[in-house]
Amino acid sequence: MSQATPTPEGQVSDAVKGNWVDRLAPAWTRPYLRLSRADRPIGTWLLLLPCWWGLMLAILHDGRPTPGDLWIAAGCGVGAWLMRGAGCTWNDITDRKIDGSVERTRSRPIPSGQVTTRQALAWMAAQALIAFAILLTFNTAAIVLGVLSLAPVAIYPFAKRFTWWPQIFLGLAFNWGALLAWTAHTGSLSWQPLVLYVAGIGWTLFYDTIYAHQDKEDDALIGVKSTARLFAEDTPRWLRRFLIVAVSLMGITVLGAMLPGANPLALVLALAGPWAFGWHMAWQLRRLDIDDNDRLLQLFRSNRDAGLLPLPFFAAALLV
Repeated sequence: MSQATPTPEGQVSDAVKGNWVDRLAPAWTRPYLRLSRADRPIGTWLLLLPCWWGLMLAILHDGRPTPGDLWIAAGCGVGAWLMRGAGCTWNDITDRKIDGSVERTRSRPIPSGQVTTRQALAWMAAQALIAFAILLTFNTAAIVLGVLSLAPVAIYPFAKRFTWWPQIFLGLAFNWGALLAWTAHTGSLSWQPLVLYVAGIGWTLFYDTIYAHQDKEDDALIGVKSTARLFAEDTPRWLRRFLIVAVSLMGITVLGAMLPGANPLALVLALAGPWAFGWHMAWQLRRLDIDDNDRLLQLFRSNRDAGLLPLPFFAAALLV
């Protein structure tokens, strides 16, 4: 394994340039914030947005918000930041040897020597405990779901060692919030959030295959599996399939949440959410170049906007 060398001032190579961690955070906190990907906020958005989808569609299902919904939305926001940080720290602990062999990741805090594995474990535990304290403010069913979410989070870093489809395991972890937020509002699960959950997994397969193409050469050298390597030049065709799955299942969730008895205008507005979501994914497909790493990173990050697009349509449907 090649010796990892920190980038200037410990910056991580794939972080947003000029991010707040590198500019404003006290020096002693930066390695820990980099472990949490605070300098790369897109992952927090990708974890949070399915939570907000689930909450908004649960409200549409019931026909009205409750006083606790604002806290559910806020708690999901803080919890997503914390659990994404804890999950990324766990990922970096388990991948510390692999990361040192990959150009894009060798500048991360553990392989570059900014923090020790023991320090990283302590930081992971601190984030998870604060997130658990927030989870305890939800109803019992949501608390149980939150605890169960630890299973896919724990498994994901190892998936690329035994399957060509590690992105499925990422999808299982990153879209759990759709189940949790729906349950936090309604008090129980039903088939609608389960369909939304699978829609989110389709979306994760879409965006994380794009992301994984950045590392396909290094991954091939060290034997790490991914859908990017599996699909290779056939990637656009597979991404189109994931687009259809994600948009269709989100549309089915909208129908299931609002029918029967939905106001026709409200239903049309809500269904415009999956349409806008799919439009953005189609735009990404038109711009895709699997051999241009800068373009791949740009498209991956643009999925924050893709995931936000349904929300104003869901909100408008509530106001009708």
